[in-house]
Amino acid sequence: MSKIVVTGGLGFIGSHTVVELQNQGFEVVVIDNLSNSSIEVLDGIERITGKKPIFSEIDLREKKAVQDFFKEHDDVAGVIHFAASKAVGESVQNPLLYYENNLGALVYILQELEKKKEAHFIFSSSCTVYGQAEVMPIAESTPVQSALSPYGNTKQIGEEIIADVVKVSKINAILLRYFNPIGAHPSAEIGELPMGVPQNLVPFITQTAMGLRAELSVYGNDYPTIDGTCVRDYIHVVDLAKAHVIALQRLLNKRNAAPLEVFNLGTGTGSSVLEVISAFEKVSGQKLPYKIVARREGDVTEAYANTDKANTVLGWKTVSTLDEAIASAWKWEQKIRMNPEFKA
Repeated sequence: MSKIVVTGGLGFIGSHTVVELQNQGFEVVVIDNLSNSSIEVLDGIERITGKKPIFSEIDLREKKAVQDFFKEHDDVAGVIHFAASKAVGESVQNPLLYYENNLGALVYILQELEKKKEAHFIFSSSCTVYGQAEVMPIAESTPVQSALSPYGNTKQIGEEIIADVVKVSKINAILLRYFNPIGAHPSAEIGELPMGVPQNLVPFITQTAMGLRAELSVYGNDYPTIDGTCVRDYIHVVDLAKAHVIALQRLLNKRNAAPLEVFNLGTGTGSSVLEVISAFEKVSGQKLPYKIVARREGDVTEAYANTDKANTVLGWKTVSTLDEAIASAWKWEQKIRMNPEFKA
């Protein structure tokens, strides 16, 4: 049973990936500093899988803490690295926080993996590396554009760091560039739990519907899209989590075609902000208050994936619809508002 480290493993995508790893028999060690997550997520993972993962509360920006961790867990077979700050708007306002947190931690982890005879590394990247692509859908061969935000830049630089390290080490890596994860586990035991005001669309929608927010702000309705609002590729988080396990198994079983591989993870379909609002109103049966406001700096007009490579090479594809993903997010939101343990 291979031991796998999941950094940011109590976060939104990380926790769902921990569930899928444990369901496949992996021994999981979660690293999280709880800066944007809740310790109660461990209990949710245990209720789903019947097993609580090993948990280490450390800040990956502390080099000695990272060194001590890998000394203690010297039998780690692979790392899935989620831990990073991820809000585009916040990164524009506080770029140094993003460069320190997203790049420093990555370097420290790779320094430890470089010492091993063999190491496997899955990197949580993003479609933001493509910027505003000129052609839709976006394939892995689409040129990487100049970043539109410090967050996007950290993903680009992170990929470049990994590419450089792979050339001179025994590390094999896969970069997973995913689009817009939404939804929650069907059990409603884990889901998206943003601290403070949500930076992503769907949790803002569900919080508004619950009355926590007065109304939803739609950033711009003058984009050259079907209804003037931004278009994104919204992927169910469980589908996304399963892709990480498949990618990891590809490395562990030495099926990778090169020491570094790249895959887009999305549904292949774009949905506008207003279409997502309409889908929510359909699955929830209630109207959502929203207003059109000025565009937000750093937002691209549209982004949706060409999933051919992931479908054929990884043998992975999404199975959940937009309605199913939004319905699961709404079920999760309703549950956590009844649970005083979650202090979101």
